[in-house]
Amino acid sequence: MKCPACNFLETKVIDSRLSAEGVAIRRRRECLKCEFRFSTYEEVQILDLTIIKRDGSREPYSREKLVAGLKKSFEKRPITRDDLARLVQIIERDIQVLRKPEVYSLAIGEIVMKRLRQIDEVAYIRFASVYQGFKDAEMFHRAIEQLFVRDRAHKRKRHNHHKVKRRTTNHRHSSPHKRGRRRRLA
Repeated sequence: MKCPACNFLETKVIDSRLSAEGVAIRRRRECLKCEFRFSTYEEVQILDLTIIKRDGSREPYSREKLVAGLKKSFEKRPITRDDLARLVQIIERDIQVLRKPEVYSLAIGEIVMKRLRQIDEVAYIRFASVYQGFKDAEMFHRAIEQLFVRDRAHKRKRHNHHKVKRRTTNHRHSSPHKRGRRRRLA
């Protein structure tokens, strides 16, 4: 690895750390000539993946296009550069899990929307508006409405799951004497 300060070709690795998702490694390096310290990142890259666009044309996968689309979605939103890089890694991992040499752009759009919905609702709506080609305010309204319906259903499902869990927990902790009495009354 070439030193960015003096261009000397020999550096040593001082420290290596795995990212939280396990998809990248951050290496702390030091130049053997000038002792300048810098970081490098090693991550999995998607190679030899062809994207089939809506019009049927094909093009090679481009991480830069994905990043550009996400940056537009997160414009003026609270996301760090590291969080954005992590999101790109997660989306690319989701694409790789498909194990296909050709993937429809629609499938990638769905993966991105799924991840954005979990992270930032505003970024999700922005991405959806471009991806799904919103033509008017009514389409925005419907998308936002669907987002709230999903959220309410998810919260209700979580709430009911906790209620059932509590009932089962309370039943397990009640004494055998009380359980016996319950049976006689019923």
